[in-house]
Amino acid sequence: MPEETAPSTIRDLPSWLLGRAAARGRGLVADALAERGLKMWHHVVLSAVADLQPVAQADLVRSVQLDPKDMVGVLNDLQAAGLVERTPDPKDRRKNAVTITDGGVRLVRDCARAARVANDELLAPLGAAERTAFLAMLRRVVEAP
Repeated sequence: MPEETAPSTIRDLPSWLLGRAAARGRGLVADALAERGLKMWHHVVLSAVADLQPVAQADLVRSVQLDPKDMVGVLNDLQAAGLVERTPDPKDRRKNAVTITDGGVRLVRDCARAARVANDELLAPLGAAERTAFLAMLRRVVEAP
C-alpha cells in the first residue's frame, strides 16, 4: 500500500475544499433566492413551516436552530409578505402556531426548483456518474459518527 503524503497546503485539506464548495453552493442558492425576494433564513424557516405545519413557534426555533429573537424577525417578515400566518396554538393558547399560506406554498415550490438549478450549476463540472458517487460519499461523511 503506498504511503499517503500530507497535504502540502491548507488549500489541499478536504475540510478546506468542502468549506469552499459549501460557500460557493450557498452563494449560488442565496442569489437564486434573492431573485425571489428571500434571504436564506427566510427560505429555511418557510420550508420548515411547510414541512411541519401547524408548528408552534418554539418548536420551529428548535427545528431550524435559529435564535428565538431572530426567529421573531424572520416570521414578522414572512407574515408581512403574506407567506405565513401566526395564530394562537389550539393546543396551548399561550403559544403561536405558524402555518404557511397558499402564496407561501407557491414560493417554496419555486425556491426548491431554483435551488435545484443552483446546485446543478455547482456540480456542473461533474458528469452524472461522478455526481452520484460524490453525493454518496458526502452523505457518508456527513452521517459518520
